[in-house]
Order: sequence, then C-alpha cells, then structure tokens
Amino acid sequence: MPQYMLLLYNPVDDGRSPEEIAAEHPQWGAYTEGLKAAGLYVGGEALEGTDTATTVRVRNGETQITDGPFAETKEYINGYYLLNAPDLDAAIAQAAKVPLVGRGAVEVRPVMDLTALEERYAGQETATA
Repeated sequence: MPQYMLLLYNPVDDGRSPEEIAAEHPQWGAYTEGLKAAGLYVGGEALEGTDTATTVRVRNGETQITDGPFAETKEYINGYYLLNAPDLDAAIAQAAKVPLVGRGAVEVRPVMDLTALEERYAGQETATA
C-alpha cells in the first residue's frame, strides 16, 4: 500500500494561550487513535520549535552549520504523520481532519517507493547490457 507523509505546518505567530493549546490535546489523541483504528497509521511525532533547529549544508567541500531553520517563513513544520493509504484521495481526506488544518496547513506528499525505483533502473541496466 502506498505511503503518504502529512507535514503539519503551524503559523509562527500562533497567538493561542497555553490553555487553548492544552485544550486541543484531546483532539490530537482522538485523531491519532482514529488513524490507528482505520489501519492507516505508520508513525508520527511532534517536532520541537524552529528555535531548536540546526541546518547543515556542504558547499565546495565545506560543512556549514547554521542555527535555525533553512529559511525564514510565516509557517513552520510542527510535526508529521506517516500513513499507509490506498491512494492520494484517502490521504487528503485524512489531512482535512488534522486538528490544526483550520489555522495552519497540511502538506500531503507521497513517499517514494525506492524498491520500485531500483527495479526500474535494474531493468534499464539489463536492457542496455
């Protein structure tokens, strides 16, 4: 079954109080349990804030390390879910139920099937040999 990554984007200027954030926790638990009950859940985690991020680049053989995210933005990746879903439409339907979707965004991205990719390239090598 294909896998889809749901990347959860939260606004940098969220504006919610700690009490409002805590009040949302049961919604997250219910959402995650619903994914598990449906057999779609593979994994997922919340991420620490962008102030804890470190970005690594290698340019001209030199490793460059920068504190913070790779780019300034109005939204940041807050967490993710990894799903087994029969198709993109099913993954999108689940993304529309994520508790933060009303104030942030959920990017749905298919996970590349490296086994199929390797098989395709192996077939090309055999055909050209």
